[in-house]
Parts: sequence; C-alpha cells; structure tokens
Amino acid sequence: MPVHALAATGVPGAGLPPLTLVRALTVWTARPAVLAGGAVLGGGYLAGVRRVLGAGGAWPTRRLVSFLAGVAALVVVGASAIAVYDDTLFWTRALQGVVLLLVAPMLLAGGAPLTLARGTLPAPVVGRLGTLRRSRVARAASSPGMATVALIAPPFVLYLTGLYPLELRNGAVSGLVSVALLAAGLLYVVSRLQIDPVPRPTHHGLTLGVAIAEMVADGVLGLVLWMGPLLAVGHYAALDRAWGPDQRTDQAIGAGVWWIGGDLAGLPFLGAIAVRFAASDAREARRVDAELDAAEQAGRPRLWWEDDPRFADRFRRG
Repeated sequence: MPVHALAATGVPGAGLPPLTLVRALTVWTARPAVLAGGAVLGGGYLAGVRRVLGAGGAWPTRRLVSFLAGVAALVVVGASAIAVYDDTLFWTRALQGVVLLLVAPMLLAGGAPLTLARGTLPAPVVGRLGTLRRSRVARAASSPGMATVALIAPPFVLYLTGLYPLELRNGAVSGLVSVALLAAGLLYVVSRLQIDPVPRPTHHGLTLGVAIAEMVADGVLGLVLWMGPLLAVGHYAALDRAWGPDQRTDQAIGAGVWWIGGDLAGLPFLGAIAVRFAASDAREARRVDAELDAAEQAGRPRLWWEDDPRFADRFRRG
C-alpha cells in the first residue's frame, strides 16, 4: 500500500511508524521516476527479445531472467519499504547503495543488453553506438584503473565529503546519487565482465585481481562507517525517532550491510569472472594446439614454446 510520509517538522522521513516485518513486506511508495525507469528498461528489453525471436533468432533464457531480475531489484530498492524508510534509517540507505552499485549492475549486465541492442536497433543507431564505444573517452573510462575507481570511490565520496546529509535533505540530489551509483556499477561490471562488446578488452586474470581488491575496499568502508563519526547527526536527531536502533547502532548495521553485503554480492561476480577466465584459457590452448598440429603436418621447425619448460609439457607434440 502506498505511503506518503509527511511530518509536521518537514524533515524527510519523520513521523513514520516502526518498521515491523509486516510493514517491511507490505508497505510501498509510488515513485514515478523509479516506476517509469523500470518500465522503460524492462519493456525495451522485452521488445528487443521479441524482435529477435520474431526474426527466427534465439535469445538465452538466462539472459532474459538476469536482466529482468536487475530491473526488479531497482524497483524494490526504489519503491518498497526500503525506499519508504530510506530517510529514516541509515541501514536502508546502505542497502540501497549496495544494490545500486553492485547487485543491479551485475544482473543487468548479465542480460547482455548492448548485444541485444546491436541486433535489434536501426542500423544508424547501432553505428553511432559503435562509434561511441570506440571513442577515446569510452576507452579511457573502461580502462582497468578508471573502472576500478568508478566502483570503489563513490561510497567514500558519499560519506566522507558531506554529500550524504545533502542527499537526505534534497530529493533531487538523492535521485542523482542513485543514478550515479548505478552508472558507476554498470561501467565497472560491463567493462570487466565483457559479455557485451567493450571498448578495451581486459585479461580476465587482471579483472579477478581487481574484483578481490574491491572486496577489500568494502571492508575498509565498513570499518570507516562502524568506527568513524556519526553522519548526518542533525537530520537523524530532528526525526525524534523513538523506535528502532539508536543512531550509532543504526550506522553500525549500515556498515555491516556495506561490508558483508558488498562481499556477498561480489562472490557471484568472482565466480563469473573465474568461469570466463577458464573458458578463455581453454580457447587459447585449443588455438595453440591447432598451430602445433598445422606446423607438424607442414614439417615446419619446432616452435619456441615446445622447448620452453613452462609450456613444453602442455604443448608436447603428438
């Protein structure tokens, strides 16, 4: 059921009743931007899949399920009880951040939306997208260093620069922060997972190392929030909330959400990268084997890796 929280004090999030299990499961708020965005994303993707199937092609079900799950995750954190209480409890904002920065981008990227768009959009649009993908800006933004900064930096900027209290006071700023978190997560996941065409392909081994470093950064952020000073003290004090955890406990819970939630969200990503790393290694092994077989049949001299102790056992002839 829709909830519109308007307190006499005018403080966003004030005057809400306690967040019980029943309310957590049943209370919703109609946020037009969130609902419209979900409808555009989900509807556009379904239209693309329908077009592929109508032309006699095929589209993997796992891609469809992954993308729609990503859209559903965005709607849940943007319109459910998590959104209703996001100005009242720190940990709900933290949960939104984890979903926007890590969970939703992985699910959306798993749907290969750029590949679908390339096969279904008009040729002029596809051409412009290809030009943008090959541009210097796109190559620089998708480099391992920039993509890693885009993933790790946003939460620290949000909490350590004074932006967080402004986000709580201003709905427009809150929306921009949400879009920025989602965009940063998509930049990282799309460029590192490489299911869709990317401006700058990166070896999966490097991506695996970067992903592990990101999980360490989640721990650092959790410690900063847990042991550091309280954030937005004036805002939370003005709520005069008499239920739930006190502000220190609330912030500690939010720190755990970033730390543990971020690590848990990173595990499927690590698994996906490891699988793609193994598949890439297997393809390279097959390519080298094919070159060895061709050289053997042509009676060519031995190739350098046949005498290299690191590869001799692996690529021994016949």
